[in-house]
Amino acid sequence: MPEVDFDVAIIGGGPAGSTTASYLAKAGLSCAVFEDAIFPRPHVGESLVPATTPVLSDIGALPLVEAAGFPRKYGAAWTSAAPSNIPTMGFNGLSHGFRAAEIEFNERDQPGVHQEYTYHVDRAKFDLLLLQHAQSLGANVFQGTRVRNVDFSGPTPRVTLRMGKSDVRLSARMVVDASGRSTLLGRKLDLKVPDPVFNQYAIHTWFEGLDRTALSADSEQADYIFIHFLPITDTWVWQIPITDTVTSVGVVTQKKNFASSKSDREEFFWECVGSRPELKAALRASERVSSFKTEGDYSYGMKEICGDGWLLVGDAARFVDPIFSSGVSVALNSARLASADIIAAARKDSFDKAQFTHYESTLRRGVKNWYEFISIYYRLNILFTAFVQDPRYRNDVLKLLQGDVYDDSEPKALEAMRQIIRQVEQDPSHLWHRHLGSLRSPSLAPMF
Repeated sequence: MPEVDFDVAIIGGGPAGSTTASYLAKAGLSCAVFEDAIFPRPHVGESLVPATTPVLSDIGALPLVEAAGFPRKYGAAWTSAAPSNIPTMGFNGLSHGFRAAEIEFNERDQPGVHQEYTYHVDRAKFDLLLLQHAQSLGANVFQGTRVRNVDFSGPTPRVTLRMGKSDVRLSARMVVDASGRSTLLGRKLDLKVPDPVFNQYAIHTWFEGLDRTALSADSEQADYIFIHFLPITDTWVWQIPITDTVTSVGVVTQKKNFASSKSDREEFFWECVGSRPELKAALRASERVSSFKTEGDYSYGMKEICGDGWLLVGDAARFVDPIFSSGVSVALNSARLASADIIAAARKDSFDKAQFTHYESTLRRGVKNWYEFISIYYRLNILFTAFVQDPRYRNDVLKLLQGDVYDDSEPKALEAMRQIIRQVEQDPSHLWHRHLGSLRSPSLAPMF
């Protein structure tokens, strides 16, 4: 193998990149992280799931996250403006009907998770913490450094960087793309495929002093993540604690809904939340403390996620609608899985695509479970709350919500959900028919 500057060059210093760097540095590999931005920098995706906990523990960052004082997240809750007369159709445990549901993470034991909670995080602080931790373990971190090109034509990859006003070239045994939704290698290698089902758009901001229990069925749930269904097709609101007093609130809808409204982002936000008057009143009674931001280009996949001398992790590999806080979980767990294969490849001194088979198959299986769950969820719409509350399905739903999706088995609740969707879709007179969402689930649409 020719002499190189680093064993591994990592493009991007977000959670996927910094976690990969931590694993590799702990294993004794020389790695460099090239991050275009200067941290801290704001970022959406502020709520974690329990599947992140074992990874944070692995790399030694869990005590740092705990010490940072981020709000603890014990569970998730859903609210809707569903009418009270929707028949339960044989489902059990629907104490709130379809108007509310909640779940606690500690109801199910999860491998590697030894605490009852995960965290809501200010991503500017969280991402900086992880990047600094990787540096403390021995990773070389270069902020304000943009990767301009990666050349795979030689015996080892060559990376061209923009540092200040100069271009710098270096070599590595392999390259990991953790560039997030900019998908540097995905674009360069023409791998990116738009999602055929999801084309979501988000408008979000922060509020100070929001009454988080305004729509809650239980005041003890104030620090849960809330998903508020809106009586607007395929549209919902997230409610995520950031500090003791600051709450992130975002409207997610189909991009076509925003485009057809002719409203600016602020007007559209308030039009949407106005469909739940009690939510709008709670927000108006609090103080908005950040500007309205938007997120688009929501969901996509890659034709390949690894090759000779390269590999994609996190959002650079796959981005799925983040309704269940999947973003950081996929980032950290893809870094965990990829790092294991990279370390094994380094021992063999071989970085061809065949070395990353386990990573590719495991990540694709896990994200497929996420994707099917989210797709079916959107089609069920408010009817999903029946599966949350019914003891027959609750444990399976919780497994998915914990982010525990990387084993060989598909949760049985997914097939039960598919069957319900088929039954309701095929019978226009079904009492649930008019409550379905419009997005088509993978059970009836082409699989992606």
